[in-house]
Parts: sequence; structure tokens; C-alpha cells
Amino acid sequence: MAILDGFYNVAMSISDLLWSKVLIILLIGIGLFFTIKTGFVQFKYFKEQFKLLIDKESMKDAKSKGAISSFGAFCISTASRVGTGNIAGIAIAIVGGGPGAILWMWLIAIIGSASAFVEATLAQIFKVPNGTASKGGPAYYMEQGLNARWLGIIFAILITVTYGFVFNAVQANTMSIALNSSFGINRTIFGIVIAVLTALVIFGGIQRISKVSEIIVPIFALLYIIVAIVIMLINIPEIPSIIKAIFVGAFDPKEFVAGTGAGLMTTILTGAKRGLFSNEAGMGSAPNASATADVTHPVVQGLIQSLGVFTDTIVICTCTAFMVLLFSGYGSSANEGILLAQEALTFHLGPIGGIFLSVCIFLFAFSSIVGNYYYGESNIQFMCGENKKKEKIILNVTRALVCVFVFYGSLVKMETVWNFADLFMALMALLNLVVIVILGKYAYAALNNYSAQKKQGIAKPKFYKNTIPELKDVLKMWPEEK
Repeated sequence: MAILDGFYNVAMSISDLLWSKVLIILLIGIGLFFTIKTGFVQFKYFKEQFKLLIDKESMKDAKSKGAISSFGAFCISTASRVGTGNIAGIAIAIVGGGPGAILWMWLIAIIGSASAFVEATLAQIFKVPNGTASKGGPAYYMEQGLNARWLGIIFAILITVTYGFVFNAVQANTMSIALNSSFGINRTIFGIVIAVLTALVIFGGIQRISKVSEIIVPIFALLYIIVAIVIMLINIPEIPSIIKAIFVGAFDPKEFVAGTGAGLMTTILTGAKRGLFSNEAGMGSAPNASATADVTHPVVQGLIQSLGVFTDTIVICTCTAFMVLLFSGYGSSANEGILLAQEALTFHLGPIGGIFLSVCIFLFAFSSIVGNYYYGESNIQFMCGENKKKEKIILNVTRALVCVFVFYGSLVKMETVWNFADLFMALMALLNLVVIVILGKYAYAALNNYSAQKKQGIAKPKFYKNTIPELKDVLKMWPEEK
């Protein structure tokens, strides 16, 4: 036991060092670097992002091929992003860092949008066939772009453990706590039910995952946003003071966080970490979903995934922040995380508020479980290569283990698992960030090509193998230019 305790303490020390000193600096620095190198792509093409997302012709074309549309891929990645972190995580950030933590969360999202663009564009460039659809992600662009399959395998293991098992247990844990609090549902019974529901979806494959995500994510994200807007309208006289608290508190947190001892660095780190955990920009997770999209040019999905960061943090996380900050008792409440968010909604809307949030948590977290699982599936396929028999066996074992972790997560306290998840996610992000900086030149080249075609009046730019000459013998999913 002493050996295990010692290992745990060392692991947590490494995790704390990476998150508080190394990873925060890298994510911000690299995000700024990509913002400049891409000519502020997240701002320049903001309007274009929305047009691409709702392109009905592209959706119809993808459906006719039996492929995943840009919208479907966007929903898979958003399903993974939009989860307990958008609700419980934001409540934790406000308690730990004060209202000012929200401003730093916003800044991280704005900067991180450029990193999301680069990694998603790379995932599209280096994607490979997967039946009627496609697959890809960091492991794939590490193998093809760097000729380093061994590096891709390391990443594949990290993301499969982090997302497929640990994070899914965390999502299930938050769901079970919320539903037990609102409805008194026995957590063991809930664990069995959610494990069965998970099995029904993930054993159905990527097409079923996409369909579930396309239904759940837009509808309930929109409902959540509408409820937040209604609460803000009801409390509109208080909005100016909330905005002031966010901006002033970002630089002088002690004025708004009485008794917590939160200093400026605590506020910055809390907001930054919550933002990073929520939108995952640069982490290497969303590119796995980006690679599934059937698009005419890699930049299309890069722009759409950049919009995903905006949707996750600037929109949905902000909704949670305002609902909590408009609750006068948030600073003195004994609750934290999801229970504080439920208390805030109950304050604003009565008992129906807490019930609504429990339903949202259930659907957001379940969609996250589904999206997280797909990341594991894609990377297991990478590790198995062309050995389909081995792949089928390992995938079925993995699916069963995901269901076990979901059941387990519904029953227990997750502090230890959360801490190990932090460590694995930090290692995963460090590896991906270094790689996308090295391979970023291909994303810039693709963006320049896309921009040039747009300037020529081409409504839907097309990408070919020889668009980037040095990659023409490597790329597997893009046609030759005739």
C-alpha cells in the first residue's frame, strides 16, 4: 500500500507541475503563435464557419455516400466537449477563482480556436478510409506526417485510456449525483441503466454515434441556452454588475471573492484550466471526430472545429457562468460543482430548475460518453492496423470495458480517477502540441490554398493530393487533380 501511495503522490506531483507551470504556458503560447501564423483565422472566417456548418448540400451529399457530414463530425466532437465540464466545471471555477476566472476562460477559448483549426485541418489532410466514411486524428498524422508510428501508438494509448475509460467514468459519476439529488434515483440502478444505454449505442458503430449526437447535442444545447437567456432577461438589472465583476475580478479577484484568499494567479489558472478542460483546443481529442467528415477541402472542417470551441466556451460555458453568478448565494453556499449549479437553477426557476439541469446533465454527459468512446475506437483501429480480426476482438473488449467503467463511475467518488485523468490528459496534450507545431506548415499551406480559391470566386474550394506537393505520395483520401 505504501508503494501505491508513493506512486500516486509522484504522479500527482507531475500532474500539478504540468498543469500549473508547463501546459498552461504552452497552450496559450502556441495558441497565440497559430493565431498569428494563420492570419487570425478564427476572426477572419467567423461568418464562413456558420455557413459551412449548415450547408445542406454537403449534408445531403455525405448522406448519399454513407459518410459523415461536417455537421455530424461537429456534433460528435461537440458531444465530447459539451459535458459536465460546461456546468459543474464552471461552477467550480467561479467558487475557486471568482467571477474573474470567466474572463480568462474566454481568452483561452479565443486563442485556442486557432489551435483547434490547425489540428482539425491536419486530421483532414492525413485521414484514411474507414468503410464508407473516414478516420484519422493525431495518431494518424504522427504516422504519416512524421513517419513515426511508434509516437502515434503512444498517443493512441493515452487518449483511449483518458477518454474511453476514465473520463467516461467521471461523466457517469456526475450524472448519478445529479439525478440522485433531483429524483432520488438509486445510483446502482442508474449505473446499470446507463451502462446498458451506452452499450446499445457504442456497439452500433460510428454511424449510430453520429446520429445520436446530431439529435441530442443541438436540441438540448439550444434549450440550455434559451433557459439561460430567460434567466438573464428576468435579472437584466443585475447584468451590468455581473459583467463588471467578471472584468474587474479578472485582475482584482479579492474584491469579489471574499474569504477565499484567491489571488490573481489562482484566478488566471482556474479560468484557464476550466477553459482548457472544457473546449479541449490543442488537446488532440476533437481531431479524431474532424477526420470523419466528408468535405471537399480540409480547411472546411478546420473552420467548423474552430467554431466548436466558440460554441462550447463562449456560448454554453458562459450560460452556466451567468446563471451561477446571478444566484446571490453562490459565494456562501456549502455546495460545489454540479450541486451548486442545481442550487442556482432552483433559485432562479424553482424546483423545475434543478430538474431541468439534471435532465441536461444526463443528456450532455451521455453524449460525452458516446463521443469519448469514439475517440478510443478510432485509436484502437490505428493500433491494430490492417488486422481486422484483432481489431474486432479488441473493439468488443473495449466496448465492454467502457460499459464497466460507466457503471463503476456511477457508484464511487471520483477524486482519484479525476487526478489520474488530469495526468493522462496533460501528457496527451503535450505530445499533440509539439506535433502540430511541427506539422503546422501543412495546415497553413491548406489555408492559403483555400483562401486563394475563394478569392478566385470558387464557392466550394477543392483539395487535391498535389495541393501540397511533398505530401502527394502520402495522402490516401484525396484525389489527384485532373
